[in-house]
Amino acid sequence: MSKYIPGNQKHLTLEDREYIKKSLDSGITFKDIAKYLCKDPTTISKEIKLHRLDEWYRRGPFYNKKNFCEKRFRCNKLNACDKIILCGVKCASCPTCNQTCKDFVREHCNRLDKAPYVCNGCHKISRCTIAHKYHYDPYFADRKYREKLSSSRAGINMTKHELREKDSIISPLIFQGQSPYQIVTNHPELDMSVRTLYSYINDGLITARNIDLKRKVKFKPRKVHKTQIKDRSVFQGRLYSDFQALELDSFAEMDTVHSSRESKRVILTFFLTREKLFLAFIMNRCTKGAVRLIFDKLERQLDTYDFLTLFSTILTDRGTEFGDPDSLETGISGMERTSIYYCDPMRSGQKGGIEQAHTMLRMVLPKGTSFEYLTQWDLRTIVDHINSTPRESLNGRTPYEVALETYGIDILKALQLRPIAPDDVNLTPKLIRFNH
Repeated sequence: MSKYIPGNQKHLTLEDREYIKKSLDSGITFKDIAKYLCKDPTTISKEIKLHRLDEWYRRGPFYNKKNFCEKRFRCNKLNACDKIILCGVKCASCPTCNQTCKDFVREHCNRLDKAPYVCNGCHKISRCTIAHKYHYDPYFADRKYREKLSSSRAGINMTKHELREKDSIISPLIFQGQSPYQIVTNHPELDMSVRTLYSYINDGLITARNIDLKRKVKFKPRKVHKTQIKDRSVFQGRLYSDFQALELDSFAEMDTVHSSRESKRVILTFFLTREKLFLAFIMNRCTKGAVRLIFDKLERQLDTYDFLTLFSTILTDRGTEFGDPDSLETGISGMERTSIYYCDPMRSGQKGGIEQAHTMLRMVLPKGTSFEYLTQWDLRTIVDHINSTPRESLNGRTPYEVALETYGIDILKALQLRPIAPDDVNLTPKLIRFNH
């Protein structure tokens, strides 16, 4: 029945545990706590018993803190151990009393054996003499839960015996030159995917190694993209599915082109999909602030209305430099100047127009080129030659001509664009003069 309670299948959060602690201190029952948190009462019971904090209070007679007998305050026994003939000291004060006395009964509280299982909310806590106490602390419980959650998901989901059995099948076949796909296909009893088998081999969990595979040793390690946006809240209402729902005929695409490792400078690029117009701006660093400066500079050159005309909707990737969409969407005067949307992860084809424009840019600035000495004047020259190249999708016209017809000469002058004669167009590294 508990599965029908709304929110019951969610894990407890730190806020939930803080409420449990506050309720225990107030003496509220498990049933009322569970009702408030939309959980089953057994969930609250298990949470407290599994994550309660045990503490030892060394309280006994002031002269013997190791005596945990419930009779220690009224016990008058002498020489219970029968080791000393003449002993005038009470056994309650002897360190070995609990081990030698036949009438020893450990002091215990029934409150710890049934709900609430902890000392929270007990009115006798200030004068309680029980040594072993239990308390519920939300921060300790949450940390203990996180550690268990992490450890339970680490490693592989099988015993060592099962792993050895599968290794006895897999490794000899790999040594015979068979591929992981061939092994998994011919042996369904392995009950694993090809990707899992590759992971086991790569992690060294079985006898075969990567060097025993026929083709894997020939491949270079894949590049890991570590510059994606980590704050997922910025994608709320800005996903590619949200962008598709707009069904726009014209929009702008945005991306960055990186320099060689010698330089930290990057090129911020724009592509207007209807006119195929390409724009590029040099940035000293690939940061959110640098992108914001380019946006502000463009808005000053064009004015807010013309900026909104060109860049009303922008589609970009999930690079960290685009991780502050609110600042990019808000203009200098506080007006909303654009709307930012993000492609899906690893789907650069969703903004294929700007990726194709980058291939033309790379004809002039090949990969490995340092942008350290590249100027905005050089970039404008490259952009003019790219925008003066006829496109088949524009019926043989150039992006500059279509943009001139659509937006007018004033906007193109504000963007500092100019046409290049057809026979003067040059898309080779010889176009600009600086040390590559």
